[in-house]
Amino acid sequence: MTLVKQPRAVVFDMDGLILDTEALYREALRAVVAAEGHEMSDELYGHTIGLTSDATRTLLAAHFGPEFDFDRCWSASSARFHEMAETQLCLKAGVVELLDALDQVRLPRAIATSSSHRSVQRHLGRHGVLARFDTVVAQGDYARGKPHPDPYLLAAERLGVSPGDCLVLEDSHNGVRAAAAAGMMTIMVPDLLVPTAEMHQLCVRIVRDLHEVRDLLRAV
Repeated sequence: MTLVKQPRAVVFDMDGLILDTEALYREALRAVVAAEGHEMSDELYGHTIGLTSDATRTLLAAHFGPEFDFDRCWSASSARFHEMAETQLCLKAGVVELLDALDQVRLPRAIATSSSHRSVQRHLGRHGVLARFDTVVAQGDYARGKPHPDPYLLAAERLGVSPGDCLVLEDSHNGVRAAAAAGMMTIMVPDLLVPTAEMHQLCVRIVRDLHEVRDLLRAV
């Protein structure tokens, strides 16, 4: 499948799409959970990708049991992640080139993330790309996080563009579900999660990286 029309705006996820954060998050959370006597499998971690911290709390409590101290593990894993991020966090391939291409055609763009505004400002600011987005929708801005459509609908509203005219770029299953529920054209750029039959059905395209997204937009 290809894009059915030229989008009037592009909405980006952040973690795993713009920033190579997910592998670091997984390593940090796995180490902390192991110290508590539990195992964080790749499959379990995959289910958390794209979720807010509250939704992750519910998921892990259901998996590990009510005695699981989520707040302590979340705080410890966050500290561990930020320590690693100081030297290991980097932009994903093609981010800058895609933003340059969007500048050339003057397409507005937004971030819609399950992370906090503080995380967005810290990480995107450090890499010099925060100012290249017209608006940021982050945790606390919406009632229901991904896989609900609320973050993406709010991003479209802030951009002043109809949801059906927005193109969403996502790496997670929960994010793709959210964008599809919002009625937006969606491209999946896989990071840690393998595209499933459901993802192929919900997306207009699944690509290798953001360079391919840039080329696709140029071809529309």
